[in-house]
Amino acid sequence: MNDILPDQTALWRHVERIIADTCDAYGYREIRPPLLERTELFKRSIGEQTDIVEKEMYTFVDNNGESVTLRPEATASCVRAGIEHGLLHNRQAKLWYVGPMFRHEKPQKGRYRQFHQFGIEALGWPGPDADAELQMFAARLFENLGVRSVKLEINTLGSNACRAAYRDALRDYLSRYRDDLDEDSRRRLERNPLRVLDSKIETTRKILADAPRLTAFLDADSFAHFDRLRDYLDAVGIEYAVNERLVRGLDYYTSTVFEWVTERLGAQGAVCAGGRYDGLVEQLGGRPTPATGFALGIERLLELVLMEGRDVTLDDCDVFVASLGDSAELAGARLAEALRSRGVNVLCNFGGGGFKKQLKRADASGARFAVILGDDELAGQAASVKDLRGDGVQTSVPFAELDAHIARELQRPPATSAVSA
Repeated sequence: MNDILPDQTALWRHVERIIADTCDAYGYREIRPPLLERTELFKRSIGEQTDIVEKEMYTFVDNNGESVTLRPEATASCVRAGIEHGLLHNRQAKLWYVGPMFRHEKPQKGRYRQFHQFGIEALGWPGPDADAELQMFAARLFENLGVRSVKLEINTLGSNACRAAYRDALRDYLSRYRDDLDEDSRRRLERNPLRVLDSKIETTRKILADAPRLTAFLDADSFAHFDRLRDYLDAVGIEYAVNERLVRGLDYYTSTVFEWVTERLGAQGAVCAGGRYDGLVEQLGGRPTPATGFALGIERLLELVLMEGRDVTLDDCDVFVASLGDSAELAGARLAEALRSRGVNVLCNFGGGGFKKQLKRADASGARFAVILGDDELAGQAASVKDLRGDGVQTSVPFAELDAHIARELQRPPATSAVSA
């Protein structure tokens, strides 16, 4: 688990703002479920044979003797909240969340035991149009952040009946190689052989190369849903690849599954992943409700933004007020409050010091402008305004016009030092 320090949080806030704006554009509404849930919620939803439940959850018994767990993911929490608060009773809901999750796994690049996820859940829509919108949303979010190295992989798991038939065929095939499978795959073979498809062990993957393929077991409705999803992606120009081995690691997935992957973050390439989970609401006690969604790892997304995102202005400060003398300091405080009323971010010099030292602080703050107030400025009732990010020109501006002048200048791009002939 790691601290997110002040020099990092500006980028976090930038990305979170773009996430929130994109959610608004697609009509998703924010939900904030608790960090702590009953353990049974995750056992019932994620699946007891998954790595998350078997190995990675932070679970303990509270003072009432009840088993509780720090949430390892938030889809189950969103569904639980939707059932509990009537959000799905004869209604449909488009929800989004962002926040910390907890898994006790080996830390890797961009992966921590307390990590952060953003996710969206579309509850109540059965069609491929809802699945397709998830990909449109993800593609637009990556575009808004300037991330270009991600690629979409999609697959379909078909209906429950299709998967049951495939599960039996896969189990029969893998049973012939039981002694050659890795330990986790042998354990999963009887209860959930589809989870063996997720194995990263090379010997197991070689065995899987000749395993039956799920597409041979899909019915006409499953093919129609998947083909219509592809029609939508083609219509809006989203490139994708069909990956028949893609099954996702959680038991609640049905029909459409997908991952947005990159080669820039090491062996764990998935940045954003999800799919359809039509049975989960009923499984957790609600009425039968179709649903689809995805989750995206914020830490891994930030790695990509830093590697290839568009240039981002992350400075929190617009104006630094440098003042010298008791009266100037009071005038500076009044000016700062007037600017803040106009939505300008202002730092005032603390701790005294001459103008030379204060202007060094102003430059280090990242501020666009320095406003200089001293005895001469007070006598002339005009402040000196210095452009710290452009040509460095210093302008005298009457006090009565100062806050309006600064607000107006912040709307313009910084001037360059080049002089035209």
